[in-house]
Amino acid sequence: MTTRIDTRFAELKKAGRSAFVTFLMAGDPDPATSLEIIKALPKAGADVIEIGMPFTDPMADGPSIQAAGLRALKAGMTLKKTLDLVRGFRKDDNATPIVLMGYYNPIYIYGVDKFLADAKTAGVDGLIIVDLPPEEDDELCLPAMKAGLNFIRLATPTTDDKRLPAVLANTSGFVYYVSITGITGAAAADSTAVSEAVARIKRHTKLPVCVGFGIRTPEAARAIASHANGAVVGTALVDALKNSLDAEGRATSKTVNAVAELTASLAQGVRGAQQAAE
Repeated sequence: MTTRIDTRFAELKKAGRSAFVTFLMAGDPDPATSLEIIKALPKAGADVIEIGMPFTDPMADGPSIQAAGLRALKAGMTLKKTLDLVRGFRKDDNATPIVLMGYYNPIYIYGVDKFLADAKTAGVDGLIIVDLPPEEDDELCLPAMKAGLNFIRLATPTTDDKRLPAVLANTSGFVYYVSITGITGAAAADSTAVSEAVARIKRHTKLPVCVGFGIRTPEAARAIASHANGAVVGTALVDALKNSLDAEGRATSKTVNAVAELTASLAQGVRGAQQAAE
């Protein structure tokens, strides 16, 4: 099985550069604007797009992404509409990998088999479900793999060598290394510590390792991308979106551009890592 994620990382490896991975919440600030923003990301330089599935109790997320989820839910976003968003994106783009990121509860309520079938036909390539450990692989991970979707696991600074093989056992697509202990947007990533952690993970797997949490600037993205196969940015993009909204929290004429411009600037940072390494 080769997914769009596998294809994209193979292309980037051939080009000798790291991936720029973006994260935004589905339906933030409303479903129509959210689709416009997601459609603008590849042209701005996103190599892989993570889309958050709004949920009422997002325990791994910091204030910015929690607020994005609440804006989306308030605008009527559901898991079904999140899949519609992917379907809408796929009308014009059949190459950019899409990863849905979130929590198990909405999928469980939707029905695992139905969700996987609908996600696959909508054009989803992978899943990151932050509250399902390897011990629960029968719940979603194994069925997802059977359905042809990558199941991407998180490794953290507290994932030691004893735990790592279990985390990597059924992981595919890429490994997502969380660069800090804590929630999204809480602190800056330390590129030296990240470098050591990525090297350690790579001793256990041939999969690409992407690093997220704590990357907010082009400089930080460049520093991380020089050590990892990809840099993931979420909170900074979500904040750019939020800062473009009107006093009532509605989209303005600046919203799509605000996110696209920051994406372009961060993408340049990631691409700069390759130039620096040459």
